[in-house]
Amino acid sequence: MTDIAGKTALITGGSKGIGFGIAESMLKEGMKVAITGRSLDTLQQACKQFEEYGDVIGVESDVKRLESQETAVEMVLGTWGKLDVLIANAGVGHFASIDDLTTEQWNDTIDTNLTGVFNTIKAGLNALKNSKGYFITISSLAGTNFFAGGSAYNASKFGLTGFTQAVMLDLRNYGIKTTTIMPGSVSTYFNNRTPTDEENWKIQIEDIGQMVVDLLKIHPRTLPSKIEVRPTTPPAK
Repeated sequence: MTDIAGKTALITGGSKGIGFGIAESMLKEGMKVAITGRSLDTLQQACKQFEEYGDVIGVESDVKRLESQETAVEMVLGTWGKLDVLIANAGVGHFASIDDLTTEQWNDTIDTNLTGVFNTIKAGLNALKNSKGYFITISSLAGTNFFAGGSAYNASKFGLTGFTQAVMLDLRNYGIKTTTIMPGSVSTYFNNRTPTDEENWKIQIEDIGQMVVDLLKIHPRTLPSKIEVRPTTPPAK
């Protein structure tokens, strides 16, 4: 897949943040991209920002529901006839001590960050087999580094990292490449934050986008299956 112009991709949670940055980087390379999200208005706004790049569609979808993911994949296949790249990016974060963490917060985190990725690959698996495509998950350094108040988030990302690596071993038998990217601090709207100029030291969404493009272009014989990425120089404490 070293020549990615004309290839197709589906990105969950692609209307903002890391998913948005990946979509923009792909579109600049001439790829055709579908982004999903739970808010149709937000998807339409994102697609409007991408108009200059070409083929992009927004698909209202909820990763918690397998049938919703199957519908998203079907829309990609109905529009472009194939699916070359599937990126499981959608995620949420609930951070609280185990004393305060609610059952609803736990379920939302696990159902989105872990089960949602299961639903995504199950929905897209046959299409990726046909294209000998690429499956990429967006985990986190929280998938290897635990911290107080992170029981739900750590559990979901530790699980996602392990899930992706096991899936990688399953899918390479079909010629499908699989990678999990584990970012540290990224300047995004995640967890209701608003990026500011003071966060320029953090990884930027376009950096993750460039990383994904580079992964797609690397020689097919080579598979970076798990990538940790962090800011080069965090601010002094």
